[in-house]
Amino acid sequence: MEFLTSDSTLVAIFGALGGIALGLAARLGRFCTLGAIEDALYGGSTVRLRMWGLAIGVAVIGSFTLLGLGYLDAGQAFYLTQPFSLISSVLGGLVFGYGMAVAGNCGFGAIARLGGGDLRSFVIVLVMGISSYAVLSGPFASLRVWAFPPDQIAETPSGIAHGLGSVFGTSPVFLGIVIGLAICISATWRSALITSPKSLFWSCIVGLAVVSGWAGSSWVANTGFEATEVVSHTFSAPVGDTILYTMLSSGLSLSFGVGSVVGVWVGAFIGSLIKGHFRWEACEDPRELRRQILGAVLMGVGAVVASGCTVGQGISAFSLLSYSAPVTLLSIFAGCAFGLRQLIEGFQVPAE
Repeated sequence: MEFLTSDSTLVAIFGALGGIALGLAARLGRFCTLGAIEDALYGGSTVRLRMWGLAIGVAVIGSFTLLGLGYLDAGQAFYLTQPFSLISSVLGGLVFGYGMAVAGNCGFGAIARLGGGDLRSFVIVLVMGISSYAVLSGPFASLRVWAFPPDQIAETPSGIAHGLGSVFGTSPVFLGIVIGLAICISATWRSALITSPKSLFWSCIVGLAVVSGWAGSSWVANTGFEATEVVSHTFSAPVGDTILYTMLSSGLSLSFGVGSVVGVWVGAFIGSLIKGHFRWEACEDPRELRRQILGAVLMGVGAVVASGCTVGQGISAFSLLSYSAPVTLLSIFAGCAFGLRQLIEGFQVPAE
């Protein structure tokens, strides 16, 4: 019973609940980073890309509302306490984005596809989790620290709204909510997204899942007796955490990240059953498997260097308007676009 009532278990439950919502959004709402970029570049549709924008806007409004109500402390949130590194954000984002295109999915998307029975994604998840830990605290950690020396904790919140607030003497909460509303308006303005209730609904669910992560982990950290972090959803290092916990659970504690990863898998599994899409799939082409392993390695490395993935930086960090979020997200998109172009166009034999 002590295990069930511990703070680490409670925060993992919050992670799992939000993760289930994200998994359902992936399977039922077709919320996917790579799919959104592919649609925009090659499918002639920006609906899924705008779904990302709306999810970010909702997450920004919700997170800054938490800050304004005192349910979230900016000094506790990882993305606002880390100094902004342009080089890390750009290089890490480019490597992650290229790896995402090569592998055919990001970490979040791979977990969601695994919930639908795709065993190819199982390989991506394992390799990405191991590679992220190899760079984070494994044999390549010293090389990472040498190449990207960590800075000291930021004395003031490292975010756009907080920076503008200090310059103009305006409340960062007010600025954050205004920016969030502007993002929501720009995502839906004159778009087919506004005529798709399902897409609107799942976009909002994704944004609220990230907000629930901040609210739940903050509540446990401030009212519990154990030392727990104030975090929200990300799928780079937490994938490695989940692998470690699966092997060494008797010597480790549950965490928000482990709950989040398991929650996405459960939500995606439920969503695939609802849609009738669950089926076992395996890789039949060794060249495809090689490409997916390479992409997973690049995603693990890139996510650690950039301090987040498409969800970690793209939504969770963006929800607090961290300086790193838009830079990393744009870099991920650029790296992914280059990778997709190479895969789709780069190997075609020119017509004679």
